[in-house]
Amino acid sequence: MTAAPTPNKDSALPPMGETLLDVRNLRKYFPIRGGLLSRVVANVQAVNDVSFAVKRGEVVGLVGESGSGKTTVGRSILRLIEPSGGEVVFNGTDITKVSKGQMRDYRRQMQIIFQDPFASLNPRMTVSDIIGEALQIHGLHPGRERVDRIAELLRKVGLNPESMRRYPHEFSGGQRQRIGIARALAVNPSFIVADEPVSALDVSIQAQVVNLIQDLQEELGLTVLFIAHDLAVVEYICDRVIVMYLGRIMEIAPSRELYVNPKHPYTEALLSAAPIPDPSIKRKRIILEGDIPSPINPPSGCVFRTRCRYAIPECANVVPELREVKPGHFKACIRDDIL
Repeated sequence: MTAAPTPNKDSALPPMGETLLDVRNLRKYFPIRGGLLSRVVANVQAVNDVSFAVKRGEVVGLVGESGSGKTTVGRSILRLIEPSGGEVVFNGTDITKVSKGQMRDYRRQMQIIFQDPFASLNPRMTVSDIIGEALQIHGLHPGRERVDRIAELLRKVGLNPESMRRYPHEFSGGQRQRIGIARALAVNPSFIVADEPVSALDVSIQAQVVNLIQDLQEELGLTVLFIAHDLAVVEYICDRVIVMYLGRIMEIAPSRELYVNPKHPYTEALLSAAPIPDPSIKRKRIILEGDIPSPINPPSGCVFRTRCRYAIPECANVVPELREVKPGHFKACIRDDIL
């Protein structure tokens, strides 16, 4: 099995000195147990040899169909779930090898905005307790300073500071997500995983929350891994885009370049399905036949080959490496005569 390599130093990706996060051959397998002795009979290969780098202050989008492994990548980077293999080098340190006690210091620098604003907030805690919990754990802003800090955070995300005395059920979905954003910002992180932060919200609210995240990113100089399936949102907010399919990276490119000139057949199909707000513009729809294969038994060679209209027999035997086809543009495909 050929692993996707970390982009080399001669590529258009940021040099190591400017890189905040460097993910190297990340894997996450979930064991399936069966029989009287509960032995491992198979593995769900949720993430398989994923490598990419994120520059300090950059917003990188992570897109793909449901089940492609996007959320698992985000949570494995933060060690909310433990990776099965690979390295996650954050600010020069491989955090997969640090102890749980040492990991607490990194939790101040690495935070997450969860997808579901209803399930991610404790209904028995006030907004003050929800946001202040991280401050208490890390011993930040004691006494009156903590109240002032919570009020400042609420104002920053567009909520009235008096909201800190209320409970989550008293807020709308968009307001709850703003509380979740305030909680993520409480300990002044430098890196945030935004795990589909607008997918559970009404369309009318999504733009407000996306603009809020963008404003906060620019104001605070945050580095963001923005996980989403809405390609229009990703194009709007992200500097670069990573396209995943069945636990593997298919393509990495600057946002504008990817949308104008996709190089991987899977990216081409994804973009063809994205709606265009101008009815006068017609786009040829590429229909992917069949369903996404099971991650328990993924196809040999290229995992996308079973649904790819450009597949050739060799695709079943070769795991394509993620290679640079244009400056800063990488794809995992053995064919150079397409797209």
